[in-house]
Amino acid sequence: MGIIINSIQPQIFPSPSMYNNIDYLFWRKNSIVEPENDIDPYPWIIWYIWKARNDKLFRGIDRDPGELVRHAESECQAWHIVRENMTTLQVIQEPQVLSLGDICMIDGSWTSTDPFSGLGWVWKDSRGMIQLMGMRNLRRRESALHSELEALRWAMKTILQHSNCQRFGTDCKDLIAMLTEPKVWPSFSTELEMIHTIKLCYSDFKICYVPKTENVIADSLARNAPSQF
Repeated sequence: MGIIINSIQPQIFPSPSMYNNIDYLFWRKNSIVEPENDIDPYPWIIWYIWKARNDKLFRGIDRDPGELVRHAESECQAWHIVRENMTTLQVIQEPQVLSLGDICMIDGSWTSTDPFSGLGWVWKDSRGMIQLMGMRNLRRRESALHSELEALRWAMKTILQHSNCQRFGTDCKDLIAMLTEPKVWPSFSTELEMIHTIKLCYSDFKICYVPKTENVIADSLARNAPSQF
């Protein structure tokens, strides 16, 4: 319970009693903190504990508790980032010429001063509704383009497991050029070869350019990912 941060007085939460803590989290908290403003990650932590329990019972897989909590907190933050962006989009949304249905939008974040790069992607179904998203960090790659390639590779591998989506979108024109003419980019040959291997699993793989204004969710996920450990 110590990982949950809130402004409630100590005598209310957390308490030495497990039952009082459960009572607070599931019932009393909503009368103290507005549910819309509640960003504590405990629902995600509970969910991933349950998944880890099933993995242990049925597959014999042990999950590291610290890594499980970090992953749950990362998923919680990703959900709230997307929620904030969706609220903003609803306010400023204009008619779109570009069809963004059944597409996985990807983005990579890279700066020369940050030891980590960020990856982000979001899959929207044929109705344009968000069905799945991901964010992660990795040790800083050689360049921003390397991060873009890593974001695409990770998204392609994940989407294969969860969807029949064949279309990907990026706001990086160089990434599209690299996939179109890989021989012109010899310094990226290893990464391009890995992506080509994954492409063989797709029946009709396509990647298209989308403006940054249409890729704000993946961009936000990627930019926030380097701060996740």
